Amino acid sequence: MHVLFDEAGKFLAGRILSEAEASAQVELDSGKRVKVKSANQLLRFDKPAPGELLTQAAALAAEVELPLAWEFAPEDEFGFAELAAEYFGGTPGVLEQAAMLQALHEAPHYFRRAGKGRFRKAPADIVAQALAAIEKKKQVTAQIKAWAEELAAGQCPAPIREQLYRILFRPDKNAPEYKAVVEASRAAQLAPLALLRRAGAIESAYQFHWQRFLFENFPKGTGFPSLQAPAITEELPLAEVQAYSIDDSSTTEIDDALSLQGLGSGTVVLGIHIAAPGLAIQPGDALDAVGRARLSTVYMPGCKITMLPDEVVDAYTLSEGRPVPAVSLYVTLDEITLAIQGSETRLERVPIAANLRHDQLDHLITTDWLDAPPVEGGDEASAALPIGRDQLGFLYRLAQQLKAQREQVRGRPETFTRPDYSFRLTGQEGQLPTGDEQVQITTRQRGAPLDLIVSELMILANSTWGQWLANLGVPAIYRSQASLLPGIKVRMGARPLPHAGLGVPSYAWSTSPLRRYVDLVNQWQIIAAARHGPAAALAAPFKPKDAQLFAVISAFDAAYSAYNAHQASMERYWTLRYLRQHGIGELTASLVKEQSGGAWLVRADELPLMFTVMGAQALPRGTRVRVKLGAIDDIALDVHGTVTEVLGADIAAAAPADDEDEDDTPEAGPIAIAVDVNEADAAGGADNPAS
Repeated sequence: MHVLFDEAGKFLAGRILSEAEASAQVELDSGKRVKVKSANQLLRFDKPAPGELLTQAAALAAEVELPLAWEFAPEDEFGFAELAAEYFGGTPGVLEQAAMLQALHEAPHYFRRAGKGRFRKAPADIVAQALAAIEKKKQVTAQIKAWAEELAAGQCPAPIREQLYRILFRPDKNAPEYKAVVEASRAAQLAPLALLRRAGAIESAYQFHWQRFLFENFPKGTGFPSLQAPAITEELPLAEVQAYSIDDSSTTEIDDALSLQGLGSGTVVLGIHIAAPGLAIQPGDALDAVGRARLSTVYMPGCKITMLPDEVVDAYTLSEGRPVPAVSLYVTLDEITLAIQGSETRLERVPIAANLRHDQLDHLITTDWLDAPPVEGGDEASAALPIGRDQLGFLYRLAQQLKAQREQVRGRPETFTRPDYSFRLTGQEGQLPTGDEQVQITTRQRGAPLDLIVSELMILANSTWGQWLANLGVPAIYRSQASLLPGIKVRMGARPLPHAGLGVPSYAWSTSPLRRYVDLVNQWQIIAAARHGPAAALAAPFKPKDAQLFAVISAFDAAYSAYNAHQASMERYWTLRYLRQHGIGELTASLVKEQSGGAWLVRADELPLMFTVMGAQALPRGTRVRVKLGAIDDIALDVHGTVTEVLGADIAAAAPADDEDEDDTPEAGPIAIAVDVNEADAAGGADNPAS
């Protein structure tokens, strides 16, 4: 005797070996023996053989007309044998009963299960909805197949082109557009990016990266609403100083300027003057909403997206030839020892004598020039400068001492082994590059006099103001680093904690309010402190443990990381373009980190480029090698190489360095997409490299 039974929703059949009161021992055709409860035994028969019955029943079940069976089914609950009798007529045999059982089981849109072998017909409206859904699914499946065939043939369907960036980076993995890309990639045996590029979905590598960034960060575009810069109505005193800014020639958001008073008197007053949009823009107003939505200016070669509208920036920027509102930090110093004797914050108008551009002056203002005695009759640098050599010399001497003091606190000197790289595009006609311009990559050694002056005095301002606000009990947004141990990152928070990387007791970004929202928030707090002194905590816009302050920190962290990553990606794009434009097929590089499979991550010696090479097994970190480059992929931002020659050890590269600055800017690498062609089903999966 044989039995057909239900095993966890699957129908099996086998030979009964023995029976007990509530179960039976059954042997399957495979030889496996199972214990089957009586409640799961649905049909007993002596022939045909179990395996033959299942095969024949499956074939007959496929022929059952489900709409007709549904019409024949009783309104009340029924068993499969009852419906088999109605449908096939007469007394149904074992085969007909088994076929009806399988047909009912596989048609939940027509019949609802009511127990083992028991069913109830679904209501007519439910059946109609289910059939419509099944038909829709068939149509979607057919559409996926058609789109996949088009993609594999080198044509991109319009719906996929329109959803390109969503498919690649934020996909709904159940969407037909996504599934079509996955199916086409499998069929064509191409990576998704290569497939889409071949199909014409990606026409320009530059536009691909630009539109991807906009999709993820500016889905509504980069334009501003029509807003006017509010006037500063407060009567501000005019400072009796002449201030100078130091920036790159392309800088329009001039946030900071410097002044000196009292040289030669024994006591010098250093002025650090910061643009003051916080005197006009107020928390909660329309411009604040714009700044809070963007959180920072976005920089990239040949283009930038400002945090505030150009008209607003122009109203508050420290442009030369006029007195401008500023939040000024005055630091009193002993002229000989450079010891700080006190500091004071003022709200005032500051005359800006000149905007110095370091890219035009770095070759003139050198350490040797500053250390050398003045030349009788002047020299080229002195003639070109609106600021005196004595002022620059004092500022440079002060910057060197401030740096030395910080290094003493850090416990070790700051070491910067790599230069800063600057990108300039020639032939750019519009505000946005096309991606085909010629690119010039130049270097600027970190620690050049003008660079050191600006960086050290901004650190002084940010740390002084941060500590001042903490002493007054006024909340602010701080950057801190617990130690210099590997893996300890810079964090943002509302507590005035030490910044080990900089060697200061607290550090609050406050010197770039035109281009960083955190600095604008801190400026509001500083303005309140300047106006109200010890009572500032009551008058400041943000109070202790203010939820809005923590919301700003969280949003800024995410946005700033995304913006830095995009800047790094676009610099990598232009570096790869530089390789193409100059026909560079070989580079010298230093080994940075060993990876799986014997590959090494290397850093090019003379370009801002990190990439993977093979052939460096068993070599130590820091070894300099000559690398032959492989194919360049502008879409994936990828290039690989092979080591052709070992040049020797690079001690500087092997030692830890401080080139990872306190902004913690990421190194760009090959982009990752969210399309996984290896998924068993297109409904889940992790990010995959674009290659």
